[in-house]
Amino acid sequence: MVIILMGVSGCGKTTVGKILASDLNQSFYDADDFHPLENIQKMNSGIPLVDKNRLPWLEVLSNKIQEWDSLGGAVLACSALKKEYRAILKSGEANVVFVYLKGSKELIFSRINKRKEHYMPPALLDSQFEALEEPDNSIIVSIEGSPTEISDQIKTKLKAKII
Repeated sequence: MVIILMGVSGCGKTTVGKILASDLNQSFYDADDFHPLENIQKMNSGIPLVDKNRLPWLEVLSNKIQEWDSLGGAVLACSALKKEYRAILKSGEANVVFVYLKGSKELIFSRINKRKEHYMPPALLDSQFEALEEPDNSIIVSIEGSPTEISDQIKTKLKAKII
C-alpha cells in the first residue's frame, strides 16, 4: 500500500510523513522532490502552478506509486489538492490510501512563516486553499496535535480502514 499524505503546503505532510514511514518501516518520499526545475522556479518567484505545470509531475508520481506499491509500499507527501490530481495519482493498479491533513488557514500560515529553506512562500497559501477540493473516501486527520500524535491518529485510522 502507498499512503499519500495530502493537504496544502505547511500542513505537515513531510514532517508527519517521515514519522509515519519510520513507524511503519516504509520508505518516505516527498512529491516536491519530483517537481521539474521550472515548477520550483515558478513557486520560488511566487507564481502559483497551473494544471499544465502539474500534469507531467503527477504522471511521474503515478508511475512511482506503482513501483513503490510493487516493492512493498511507501509513504508519500503530496499536496494532491484536486480530485482530478488524486485520480491521476491513483490511476494504476496500486493500493493507495489518501490521508488528508486538515487545518485552518491561520494555523498553517503561522507554520509556514516559521519554516526556513522551503521554496513555497507564504503568499501562495491562498492559492493552495483556493485549489483545494477536500477529498471524499479518505482518512481525515486534524493537524492540531504534535507530529507524533498525528502519526498515531493515522495509524489508528489505517487499522480501522483495513480491518
